Amino acid sequence: MSAGRPSFDPSVYLVTDSGQARRRGRDVVDVVAAAVRGGVTAVQVREKEAPTHAVVELLGRVAAVLPAGVALVVNDRVDALLAARRAGIAVDGVHLGQADLPVGTVRRLVGADALVGVSARTPAELAAAEAAGADYVGIGPVRTTTTKRDAPAGMGLAAFGELARAARSPAVGIGGLTVGDVPALRRAGAAGVAVVSAVCLADDPRRAAAELAAAWAAAA
Repeated sequence: MSAGRPSFDPSVYLVTDSGQARRRGRDVVDVVAAAVRGGVTAVQVREKEAPTHAVVELLGRVAAVLPAGVALVVNDRVDALLAARRAGIAVDGVHLGQADLPVGTVRRLVGADALVGVSARTPAELAAAEAAGADYVGIGPVRTTTTKRDAPAGMGLAAFGELARAARSPAVGIGGLTVGDVPALRRAGAAGVAVVSAVCLADDPRRAAAELAAAWAAAA
C-alpha cells in the first residue's frame, strides 16, 4: 500500500445495508455509530440503487460518526467518491466488483491516495486485481448469502483459504459470515472479516460488533 494512502485495518469490516437497518427500525448511520463503538475497524457504504446525491449525503453522515483510523469506503460508486471529496467529505476509497470500472481506470480517476479494493472469487480474478494495483481484495461469498440478489453460491472456507494464501494484498472474507466463522477465517489467512447482516440485523449492533472484534482478537 502506498505511503500516501490512509491506514486500513479491515479486521472487522462493516458493509452497510440501509434496507436491513430500516427493517429493524433504525437509521443506518446509527447502526454504523454503534458498531464502531463495538469495534468495527472499517466501513463500506453500499447503496447500489440510490442516486448519486443520496449516496454523497449518506457518506457525509457516516463520515461524521467515524473516529480517526476507521476507513470509509464506498461500494462501486466512483462518482459518489469524487463528488464527496469535492464537498470536503473524508472518504478514503472505493470497492469495486468484477463488473465495475477497471482498477487502472479508477486509480487514474481517484488518485494515488485513495484505497481501491476489488472483489475476487477465482485465482484469475485475484491475479488481475493485484496486477492492476488493488490495495486489498474481498474474497467470497464464503457462505451463501441473500444480501446480494446476484451473489453466487458460497465458495466455502477451504476455497477461501486457497485464495487468501495466494494473495499478496490483504484478503478480506465476505458473504454470509457470522461470529462463528471468524476463527477459521483468520486461521485460513484472512486479514479481516466483512459482514452485513451480522451487524445490520443484529438486536444490538454494538454488541454484535464487539463479539466479532473479540473473536478476531482471540483467533490471533
